[in-house]
Amino acid sequence: MQQLKLPALRKINRDAIQYIGIAADEPNRFHNLSDTKKSPLVEAGWTEADCRQWCEENGLLSPIYTTATRGGCWFCHNQGVGQLRLLRKNYPELWELMLKWDKDSPVTFKADGHTVHDFDQRFHLEDEGLIYPDDKVFRWSMLDDELNYRLF
Repeated sequence: MQQLKLPALRKINRDAIQYIGIAADEPNRFHNLSDTKKSPLVEAGWTEADCRQWCEENGLLSPIYTTATRGGCWFCHNQGVGQLRLLRKNYPELWELMLKWDKDSPVTFKADGHTVHDFDQRFHLEDEGLIYPDDKVFRWSMLDDELNYRLF
């Protein structure tokens, strides 16, 4: 968000209305709303379930929702490693597109500097049995240091 949305939003006239995707059953997010930040979903009384149903009925639901209860956009940088792993496994065509976008992007996928290609390398090593999936002690340096690979 810091590098992608905010610079564009800062260029907008301060009096312009921004429409935010906050659902009616997300009261903990209502503090973000104001005269210039509105949520059509809140105004219409639509919950997350209503939105999901409408998207399903209109063929707009991201395929990621077949493996996640709330995965967001399949290309979202806020996804956890588990969701990214499922995306790579279950939707290889979308994963390939993410790899292309990652290569073309002037910024890294994650704010910590890691790229989609880094995750791809990690998942490949998991597939090969060289590192544990969901290893609680995973360190990115494991991708470069063969001594840290573990067979299981």
